[in-house]
Amino acid sequence: MSISNSVAGRQVLARRAQVQTGLEDFGDPWIFENLDALIPALNNEARLDAAGVAGAEAMIVRALSNRLAHVDLIRRHPEILQEQVEVAAVLVGLPRTGTTMLHRMLASAPGMTGVRWWEAQNYAPFPGDAPDDQAPRRAAAQGIMDYMLEHAPDLLSIHPMSIDQPDEELIILGQLFSSTMIEGMYYVPSYAAWLMQHSRMRCYADLKQILQSLQWQDKSRKGAKWVLKTPGHLMALDALLETFPSAKIVMTHRDPVATLPSYASMEAVLYAMGGSSIDRASVARFWEGRLAELLGEFMRQRDLAGGGRFIDVRYADLTARPIEEGQRVLAEAGVPVTDEIVAGMGEWVEANRREDRAVHKYSMADFGLESARIEEHFATYRARFMPQPVVV
Repeated sequence: MSISNSVAGRQVLARRAQVQTGLEDFGDPWIFENLDALIPALNNEARLDAAGVAGAEAMIVRALSNRLAHVDLIRRHPEILQEQVEVAAVLVGLPRTGTTMLHRMLASAPGMTGVRWWEAQNYAPFPGDAPDDQAPRRAAAQGIMDYMLEHAPDLLSIHPMSIDQPDEELIILGQLFSSTMIEGMYYVPSYAAWLMQHSRMRCYADLKQILQSLQWQDKSRKGAKWVLKTPGHLMALDALLETFPSAKIVMTHRDPVATLPSYASMEAVLYAMGGSSIDRASVARFWEGRLAELLGEFMRQRDLAGGGRFIDVRYADLTARPIEEGQRVLAEAGVPVTDEIVAGMGEWVEANRREDRAVHKYSMADFGLESARIEEHFATYRARFMPQPVVV
């Protein structure tokens, strides 16, 4: 069983979204170029079972439904495009480097904001709903999370999940078929390569528009400064820098020798949700190369843009003194650090301690990984950004 590779098959999914929403206009059709490249990869590489195919089709239909609803909302409320979105900082560190903790701590502070998980799942109101009516979309998001945790209960020990916490724009960009979310949910190496060879610029204009919409929908965000986050931004730092020219890019640093096995474990859990029979060694091998590629792109774009746009955060410093590191990041991003912000970060840290979650268990040997090979693969990055050991 597979998703139809033909344009006609894609049109069936698009029509399903139109019927579900009662809307017709997808706006700029550029996303269909990406979708037409994705579907063959899902069929030929992801090894989905029947439930996995149904899930992938549902993902595509939901993404297209979101786009229909968003285009319709902008048509009815063009004033959305006058919203002034202030992005103070964008976290782009690799997975398992502390980005989730730092992002949620910063975005939860008074005067700051970020995309919430439930909003990322459905970033426009459902047809017929008032823009400020959150209940239907929150219920839909809870259903998605419940499904994920039912089929992958280990996720909570790997990644803290809550529909109300700030989360990654990766989910929104994934619904534009333009982010590492797709390869994070499905084993599609050819699609990851396709994305690197084609423009990742167009989706960022759409992302900015979606942030304008979210700010317009929630009046409490007026005047707040946004904190964005996803490692997927490393794939398109040039577009990110151009779209949000005043934002500081925050890079969290942790040795890939420590992070890669943990992330490979997480990806194996996610791939299994679609019935994938991809062996663990293949999962690790793909992500070892992919993360090295993203770091290479980060270093290239950083050299082009100049270091003044970047803020570096070391994982060891972040975990040892999160509030102090949060204050430093905000100050370097031009945000006045008030007593209220410091107190807000402290409250978040106290309410979200790691010991409240089960231990994430994995080993390097489980995935055929070797420290020496990882060190070699990431040698340039490690030499540039990892602190050198003290010679005694």
